[in-house]
Amino acid sequence: MPTPPIRRSRKLLVAALAIVFIGLVAFFWTRPEQKTDYLTDTVQRTDVENAVLATGVLQALKQVEVGAQVSGQLKSLKVELGQRVKKGDWLAEIDPVISQNTLAQEQAKLENLQAQRLAKEVRVKQAQLTWTRQQEMLAQDAAPRQDMESADAELRALRADAVSLEAQIRQQKLAVASAQTNLSYTRIVAPIDGDVVSISTLEGQTVVAAFQVPTLMKLADLSTMTVKAQVSEADVVRVKPGQPVYFTILGDPDTRYHGTLRAVQPSPEKINNAVFFNALFDVPNPERTLRVDMTAQVAILLGEAKQALAVPLTALGARDKEGRQQVRVLKADHSVEKRQVRVGISNNFQAQVLNGLAEGDTVITGDPSALAERGDGSEGGARGKRQ
Repeated sequence: MPTPPIRRSRKLLVAALAIVFIGLVAFFWTRPEQKTDYLTDTVQRTDVENAVLATGVLQALKQVEVGAQVSGQLKSLKVELGQRVKKGDWLAEIDPVISQNTLAQEQAKLENLQAQRLAKEVRVKQAQLTWTRQQEMLAQDAAPRQDMESADAELRALRADAVSLEAQIRQQKLAVASAQTNLSYTRIVAPIDGDVVSISTLEGQTVVAAFQVPTLMKLADLSTMTVKAQVSEADVVRVKPGQPVYFTILGDPDTRYHGTLRAVQPSPEKINNAVFFNALFDVPNPERTLRVDMTAQVAILLGEAKQALAVPLTALGARDKEGRQQVRVLKADHSVEKRQVRVGISNNFQAQVLNGLAEGDTVITGDPSALAERGDGSEGGARGKRQ
């Protein structure tokens, strides 16, 4: 008996659905597993530093502005720019003629007063003899008392004049000493060992020292340099004397110059309405590589770990109550394992791992699909490589 057309159509439909189902199952079963595209980094050993960064200026530890204490024409310069000098070396000379003439005048006044003193001594001696003679005659009633009183008054007056003259001589000796000192000031000598870093007055110029000391040149001892680092008010609370510090210069960024923080000035400086405190430290400069007014990129170390296991900050999750943070580790079979780690010293880029990870572990630092959803089309914001 033939099968009805309706039943035959149902069987064909069921068979077709079964074939489609089997095909879908086979497709999903046999297709290769799609791997999630992660940004990763490798746990490795490196030096981790936590530092306060600042910009500084180099100055000589000892720096002196050499000036003139007398007025006159700068007769000669004995040094050149950049020359190294010793304490006491002759630097310059101001025309000494005026000072020499002043000294000669004061010496002449002193000699005149000394001559007056000799004459006064003779008169005092004569008055003393007259007073003695009048006293003897008065005792013998050979002269009136009035003559004795006159001799006594004359002797007292001459002695007073002699005392006044001695005071004038002492005063004149001071004037002579001042003139001699002023004459010595015409010979400018080096007050310290150092280098001539600037010359502001040339030969032939006239200097006037009436109201202020004019600067002739500047000497600086470049064997030791001082760095004045400008620390912001947000960081200065973490900075204190005794902390290790290093800096680099623009011309040689690969060389670090190390020192120890000496002081933090208590009074601030305002630059464009921003408040900065100057942190000072010294560094030796035997080769004279460092120079005055160079710019220094300064790092004041708050903490440091040598050859520590380190991970980028982007690999760390939120911190739990025990102070641990979650890290996702990408295993060899591309599976993800979550671990709790404890970190130590950290900075703006990476953190020291105290436990929970081993050297060579691959940690996930980001998910490109998540970055795309946040609208970040650049992979420069996440450190690492794709896996």
